[in-house]
Amino acid sequence: MTYPGAYSTSDPDRPAVIMARDGSVRTFGELEQRSCQFAQLMWAAGLRPGDHVAIFADNNIGYFDAYWAAMRSGLYFTTVNRYLTAEEAAYIVNDCGAQVLLASPAVADVAAEMLPLIGDCGIRLMLDGVSSGLAGAGTSADGASVGTGGTFDGFDSFEDAIAAHPAEPLAEQPRGSAMLYSSGTTGRPKGIKRPLDGTSITDPDLIGSGLLGGVFGFSEGTRYLSPAPLYHSAPLSFSTGTQSVGGTAVVMDRFDAAEALSYIERYRITHSQWVPTMFSRMLKLPESERTRHDLSSHQVAVHAAAPCPVEVKHQMISWWGPILHEYYAGTELNGFCYVNSQEWLERPGTVGKPLIGVIHICDDEGRELPVGEAGTIYFEREVPAFEYHNDPAKTADSRHAAHGLWSTLGDVGRVDDGGYLFLTDRKAFMIISGGVNIYPQEIEDCLVLHPKVADAAVFGVPNEDFGEEVKAVVQPVAGVAAGDALTTELLGYCREHLAGYKVPRTIDFRDELPRLPTGKLYKRILRDEYWGDRPSRIV
Repeated sequence: MTYPGAYSTSDPDRPAVIMARDGSVRTFGELEQRSCQFAQLMWAAGLRPGDHVAIFADNNIGYFDAYWAAMRSGLYFTTVNRYLTAEEAAYIVNDCGAQVLLASPAVADVAAEMLPLIGDCGIRLMLDGVSSGLAGAGTSADGASVGTGGTFDGFDSFEDAIAAHPAEPLAEQPRGSAMLYSSGTTGRPKGIKRPLDGTSITDPDLIGSGLLGGVFGFSEGTRYLSPAPLYHSAPLSFSTGTQSVGGTAVVMDRFDAAEALSYIERYRITHSQWVPTMFSRMLKLPESERTRHDLSSHQVAVHAAAPCPVEVKHQMISWWGPILHEYYAGTELNGFCYVNSQEWLERPGTVGKPLIGVIHICDDEGRELPVGEAGTIYFEREVPAFEYHNDPAKTADSRHAAHGLWSTLGDVGRVDDGGYLFLTDRKAFMIISGGVNIYPQEIEDCLVLHPKVADAAVFGVPNEDFGEEVKAVVQPVAGVAAGDALTTELLGYCREHLAGYKVPRTIDFRDELPRLPTGKLYKRILRDEYWGDRPSRIV
């Protein structure tokens, strides 16, 4: 089976999602009824295939009602980063042309500020806080009531709104698609729009049946732990993909290293997905905390989103065993590379070989480079390509000038003689100092392995002689004092592990770096502090 609605008949009481902290549950039977009701509401309001619905919420159980309603209606589903300001969030709602906006009580204040800015979005609905019952009252995993929804100025109750509509599927159910937005780390976020594929919601899908089932072994018995925000592509895709094959998604409201380990034991987690910063934080827990939980149910730990420092991954494999699986892909899904633990141990640092697309490594003039040389990564794929919504220039920039089927995410890497891809860094983050190209990722990976470093960001800052010089901004671990002594220690550490031209010229300290819960670093915010009114290459 490849659609959660199928399980509403065969096993309606099976949990489709469990919220990890409070244990609230949405069963497959409830998910089917509620997504049908919301689909009927949107159809009655005039939405048709190709139209847009947006959600601005924390990790709320209602996310899944909304997602599956959109998917079974042929709609585009846009998630809005819950940490954005009202102006930033309204930009996305307006840019995607959403006719429906759902919000959650956790972001109600910001959602209210958005109202004057989103006049063309006529349907505004407030999700319930934690409920899972059809009438608004919910149940926890042990059957206890966990609360009901409320009303908020400018928003109608989602519970009341769907209650007025039948829990029956639409006469036709074309498959919709997520249209998610880039994080905006290098400017205004852009909607990543893939064409609707013309299939029905009941047909096999690429994510659930193909990648999750075929590559990572997801099945009806899967219990998948999602520790990251649902507004991000991978957590949303893997959680809903788990449901599409009949498994249960266990969703954390936010990542906490110790809590994540406890949830693996408590919910007998079989599969999970992480970003490298989560690995680093779990590894830096006290030994007693790391070893006190029973992790024996854990069979597959997937990671992606950013290159993982080689030593961090070695330590994770030593701790959890060879259950780590890595992939490299973007929301654009123009390509997909994969590597398991055994292959990675043979080629430390690789992000794998392509399962989707053919890799081409090109120089700045678009010429294909020999094996082993680093350049811009292009994927060749003979399917309708993605586009950046309302930005034809950015769409054109993502295509190879001479090969229309080749597209790039702007990453730099190389391929070895076995066809395995190694990432270097984002092209936009490259530092050019005295004509030499320096990639910050390698320096960040070095710094974060130091026991006194919790997080690090490296980028170029102005230098009169060389154009740019290497700057590091470091978040010390709790209890470590920032200052000259730590600077000296870290610079010495870098000199031991890096070539001299890669060693930061200076190090500054912050109590916390501007990193999203997805693991994405807002490097532009840091860079702008140092560039001031001068133009940098990141815009």
